[in-house]
Amino acid sequence: MKTAVFAALALLLATSTPASAEPHAITYKLKATALGQSAEFTLDQPIDATAPATVAPGGAVTAVIDPAPNKVPAEAAGYTVREIRTITLSLPVPANSTFQSVTATGGAGLGSTPTIALSGNNVVLSIAGPIKGGADFELPTITLNLVAGGSGAISTQLGGSSYTSPGLTFTAGISAFGIPLDAPATGYPDPNPILTTTTIG
Repeated sequence: MKTAVFAALALLLATSTPASAEPHAITYKLKATALGQSAEFTLDQPIDATAPATVAPGGAVTAVIDPAPNKVPAEAAGYTVREIRTITLSLPVPANSTFQSVTATGGAGLGSTPTIALSGNNVVLSIAGPIKGGADFELPTITLNLVAGGSGAISTQLGGSSYTSPGLTFTAGISAFGIPLDAPATGYPDPNPILTTTTIG
């Protein structure tokens, strides 16, 4: 039963190709826990991102991070997927820049209004959900407004470096043999590619 439950978790988020011609192919490594056991799996999440190629020292930089649409399956490995909820996605404020503001716009099928805010040196997108099994959804577009430092480059990346320092978290609600189960998941992008680079100078 435990093996089948974790097989279901591995299929929880299926991605589709977004409108952008050349999205970044992000793969998250995830660990979920249920029934007192943990299992590891991966999640592919295409993301499109844009930012100016160059900026003068002290100039304004706007980086736009646009996740692709996803779909939560109604069933996985013979088990009902009830919902996913309490989703968080983090991005660090890039080196050689100063945070000014951030907005989250658009998105669809999220079950609640997303919030986004600076937390320490990370921008954190939070979605309470729930997003029901079988539903299509799209995370909002994140617009990060920065001020360039004196030199170097401003590179945007997704957050997370390990299961204990994650950049993506959510709780999956599934039913196994009629028993509702919650499976918290934490993850990080591996590899974690540079999304945008803006050269200061």
